[in-house]
Amino acid sequence: MRRGRRLAVDVGEARIGVAACDPDGLLATPVETVPGRDVPTAQRRLAALVAELEPLEVVIGLPRSLSGREGPAAARVRVFAQETARRVAPVPVRLVDERMSTVTAAQGMRASGTSARKGRSRIDQAAAVVILQSALETERVSGRPPGECVEVVV
Repeated sequence: MRRGRRLAVDVGEARIGVAACDPDGLLATPVETVPGRDVPTAQRRLAALVAELEPLEVVIGLPRSLSGREGPAAARVRVFAQETARRVAPVPVRLVDERMSTVTAAQGMRASGTSARKGRSRIDQAAAVVILQSALETERVSGRPPGECVEVVV
């Protein structure tokens, strides 16, 4: 397992959840929810978080259907990841499968007593935590970085 903090991003149409882990990759915690409708502003905020937190890499959840296919949401996230990679270079950006992350996060929040209405902005952060925990576990088990690296296109 590589040592270093990671930043995880759950890209939604309205909001973008951000989570980070400790340098040992043991615990993922929520960081903030970035408004997602204004993509250039959201990209600037993510770049600022990368500069502030100095992660080893940025992990972005790639939404796929249960069958593994990619639809319009995945295409949108791929474009978002490309722009993120360009803005935060030389910090690598990786796309990881995020199937069921929001569902898992919502179930966890309900179990802790947080209502959907109250937790709307926090659900995105919780989904980013789920994405990051999954990526960390994948690396722990396989010994390799999770997902696919996003190439920077200039």
